[in-house]
Order: sequence, then C-alpha cells, then structure tokens
Amino acid sequence: MLPQRRHAEILRCLTQDGSASVTTLCEQLAASAATIRRDLIWLEREGVLVRVHGGAVLGPSPERPFDRVASEDISAKDAVAKAAAALVDDGDALLLDIGTTTHRLAAHLHGRAVTVLTSNLAVYEELADDNAVELILLGGVVRRNYRSMVGFLTEDALRQVHADRVFLGAAGIRADGSVMDDTVVEVPLKRAMLAAADQVVLLADAGKFPGGGLARVCGAEEIDMVVTNAGEPGPGLAAMREAGVEVIEA
Repeated sequence: MLPQRRHAEILRCLTQDGSASVTTLCEQLAASAATIRRDLIWLEREGVLVRVHGGAVLGPSPERPFDRVASEDISAKDAVAKAAAALVDDGDALLLDIGTTTHRLAAHLHGRAVTVLTSNLAVYEELADDNAVELILLGGVVRRNYRSMVGFLTEDALRQVHADRVFLGAAGIRADGSVMDDTVVEVPLKRAMLAAADQVVLLADAGKFPGGGLARVCGAEEIDMVVTNAGEPGPGLAAMREAGVEVIEA
C-alpha cells in the first residue's frame, strides 16, 4: 500500500474512533509495526495527530460546520470568487477544492462551457442542474459536517484525472507563505489536487492572512496565483510575491 493511502486510512480510523493503537492499525492496514510508527511520526509532524503510548489520537481541530462558515464574510468571499471566475476560459477543466469560497466560485460558473471536478458537495449541488457545465463528482466517504468527500477513493480518483487549474481553499497563510488547513482529513486530497492540475490558484480573502490551520498543505513555491481582497500587504502575501506568485486583487 502506498504511504499516501496508509496515511489516509490512518486518519479515517482516527476520525471514526477518536484513537487507534499501533496493533489495530497494523491489522487493518496489513502493515508492520515499524511502518505504522513511521507513518504516525510523519503525521504528527504534519500536525494532524498526536502520538500516545501504543498508538495515536486525532489532533484537536477547530473545524466548524460548513453552513456556519458559509454565512460569514459573504461579500469578501463573493468578491474573491468573482475575480477567480474571470480567470476561467470556456473549455477549461477545473478542480474545485472543498470550502465556502470555492462554493461561491461555482455560483459564478453557471452557464459556462467548462468541466468541473470536485469533492465539494456544495459545489455539486450548486451546479447539478446546469447543463452547460460538465460536472464530475469525485467519489469517497461523505463528511456531512463539511459537505465533502474524503478518503483513498477520492485520492485514487484524483490520480486518474487532469485539470487546467485547481482553485484551492485554505484556513490560513503563514508569514513564510505556507498554506495551512485545519480540516486535517482533507489535507492529503488538497495535495493530490495540486499534483493533478497545471495551474494552482489559491482563493484567500483578507481573513486568511494569517488565518488559522493545523497542517501544512504546501509552500508558496507551489502556488501560481492567489486571488485575494487583502488590501494590506502583510508578511504572508509578501512571501507569496517573493516566491513569484501572481497576486490578483479582488
């Protein structure tokens, strides 16, 4: 089993049960204790779990329900989404990440001759009745709290597709330009989306500088563009510019 799939399965077990022993993980993943311990060390460094004697527990997460997040900073998110939609050309294949800003982006794609690939159920619901949009829903385990799909099935699907660009969400951008997220089970999927697209466009309203986040998704060097309404060039945005990221002002 590939390390990425083991990591996803470990997170799935922890999300389901809250904790897991090394012995249990060895049995479920058909892996040696040494392999599982290395995986747990790596995942702890990524900030998604905490190792305890004999196993691990899921790291604390401040995640809030999708609908609550969607009701906050609506005008800022819509401004960013509208500016992002202006980057789209007819015929483009687009990967839309989870999150409320990408959902707003989907609302600006109605009637466009584009292909949208997503694990975001809110995006699916937004575009399901729009015959102009070719809509591809990535499979996986449904996370009802954040209206998304996760797991190794979603990762496998991402390895089979290619997009012109991915529109990526984030919980925050650190001073060094690191893109962070607090939806820890989604982090492997975000990384798989980066690998599946020619261009990476980060959607980040002013509140994401610095924002929050427990786990690092990627560095500024993996981002091509950032669309933001952040008027003040703080350290995170400055780091993006220094890395050669094109900044689109919403």
